[in-house]
Amino acid sequence: MSGRFAAFRHSSYRRYFGARFLTAFAAQILSVSIAWQMYDETGRADLLGWIGLVQFLPALLLVFITGLAADRLGRRLVMGLAILVEMLCAGGILYMAFNAVFHPIWVLAVLGLFGCARAFFAPASSSLAVNLVPPEDFSNAAGFSALTWQTASIIGPVAGGLLYGWNAKIAYCTSTVLFLVAAVLIFSIPKPEQARQSRVTTLSTVMGGFAYVWKQKVVLGAISLDLFAVLLGGAIALLPIYARDILHLDAGGLGLLRGAPGIGALIMIGLITAFPIRKHAGLILFVSVGMFGLTTAVFGLSTIAWLSIFMLILIGAFDMVSVYIREILLQLWTPDEVRGRVNAVNSIFLGASNELGEARAGFMAAFFGPVFTVVAGGLASVGVAALWSVMFSKIRRTQHLDRPED
Repeated sequence: MSGRFAAFRHSSYRRYFGARFLTAFAAQILSVSIAWQMYDETGRADLLGWIGLVQFLPALLLVFITGLAADRLGRRLVMGLAILVEMLCAGGILYMAFNAVFHPIWVLAVLGLFGCARAFFAPASSSLAVNLVPPEDFSNAAGFSALTWQTASIIGPVAGGLLYGWNAKIAYCTSTVLFLVAAVLIFSIPKPEQARQSRVTTLSTVMGGFAYVWKQKVVLGAISLDLFAVLLGGAIALLPIYARDILHLDAGGLGLLRGAPGIGALIMIGLITAFPIRKHAGLILFVSVGMFGLTTAVFGLSTIAWLSIFMLILIGAFDMVSVYIREILLQLWTPDEVRGRVNAVNSIFLGASNELGEARAGFMAAFFGPVFTVVAGGLASVGVAALWSVMFSKIRRTQHLDRPED
């Protein structure tokens, strides 16, 4: 197999790739279907906020053990068990749909358990790829690993919207089956070698991920920039409101809105691959985050479907730059024996920016309305980019991504 697909020479990575894609695909179908049904049946924006909050809190509360579990128990095992729990949660939602007991309290309780599974899944999944391919193929593997999520984020919401429009039970059943297949793929991978610390677990061991991130100021600045920009500017949670009440679209239209950022991210991956970031990496990062905020504000003001979709494509493209830079910094600069804990810390930042951002958007929209919430959040993200460029000037001066710079 050519160098462009070097990672796929390894059978274990092929199974891992398939499992990650199916897991992300299933999660997107589940997410779109639950959000639409919740808002369609209740009309309450605050419940969209609760959907994000109950999925974020487990990652925050379990951060001290999720990464440690990946480092100590084995990333393949933890990842596979987490997927099985996600499958059970999807099955629980399916049961509610079949028995017409889709009550917000029960749905949120199941999503809380789903959040626990995701809390363990994130660091184990992010850290496993490096154990499945030799070092010379890791960059290739990392690129394709990112591609799985972005591809799933494009077709998953569209499929979820179409399946839900056909029949909600079919959407939830499809998600459950996909989780099961993903778990089978992970457990079919031979147990990989993994560097482990042999000393007794202490507070220092548990806090290793935080200590590393705090020491590496460029890493800290990059992931905190993404945290606050998306926390303030994220609009995904309010898409059911925009689809039904502002743009007057159906469930399929919501799927298109949810898939649009993934299209932009996929385009950006292609551009970055064709034209790698070789200079001015830090400056590119800040400009991209600023444009993320600006396009979010334009989306918030739009009442035209095609313009809204185009803005969401741009939002995904600019956000992908931050994701790409952060992933390289974390995976290539982090020692293997603490990689799980560092990725657990990163999952907290990601969860805060995504799920907690969804909660902020939902609760804020309940009081101030969706348009003000999205526009104000987008402009706040622009301000974050400007402030961080001053606070973390070393990032602004960073030229290259593949090595630390003094």
